[in-house]
Formats: sequence, C-alpha cells, structure tokens
Amino acid sequence: MEFFVEREDVWIASLEDKPGALAAKLAALADAGADLDSVIARRSPDRPGTGVLFVTPLRGDAELKAASGIGFSAANRLHSLRVEGENAKGLAGKVSEKLGAAGINMRGFSGAVIGKRFVLHIAFDTAELQKKAIRIIKGMT
Repeated sequence: MEFFVEREDVWIASLEDKPGALAAKLAALADAGADLDSVIARRSPDRPGTGVLFVTPLRGDAELKAASGIGFSAANRLHSLRVEGENAKGLAGKVSEKLGAAGINMRGFSGAVIGKRFVLHIAFDTAELQKKAIRIIKGMT
C-alpha cells in the first residue's frame, strides 16, 4: 500500500447561513479558475446565522485575488495534509490509530472514497505535529 502525502494550504471564509450563500462563494472561485479538491461547509453553532467554509487548493494570483475579495484567508494556524492512495477496508481507522499511538492529536479529519481510491484531509495544530504525521503515514506504506 503506497500513500501520496503532501502538505496543503487550507483557505477559510465565513459564510452566511442562508440559501445560495455557498453557491455564490464557490461560483466566484470557479470564475477565477479554481479547481477545488476539497470543500467543507458547516454552520457555526456558536454564531447563529453564520457558517464557515474551508477550501483547498487555491493557486495563482487570479484565484487568490478572487478569494481575498470574498472574504477568504489562509488558515495559517491550520497545518493540513492531503493523503491519497488505494483504498482498503479500515484504512482511515488505521491512520488515525497510528497517529494517536504516536501522541498526535488531530485538529480535523475528513475523508472520502472515490472508486478504488481514498483521500484524507488531516489537520494539526502545529507544523511540528504535521511533520511528525508525515513521517508516520509514509512509514505505513
């Protein structure tokens, strides 16, 4: 089992909790040429009427300018990895188990399977934890 592991920059924006708000932000990014790998949107339970939107990746000046214009900023305190490979039963559990056994607390974890491949997006509080996680995950292959 071989994994592709890379650091990723995550961009974050606040979102109004109303119909069409997500579509408007995503359309603005698409108009600038963004081809997003991951989109996560959710309500903010502590701030009624608002939500939060996470996207990755944004590349190039046009995409960054458009993102900035609609309220996105780089989540500099969010140290994220993209892990991709051939899917196997229980793989997300094995990855999280290895990280936990190494004393690494994850800030966020999301994953999906498409066909026979998986992709995980894993976030950490520090760059040091991110580096340690890279070594551990690569060591699983």
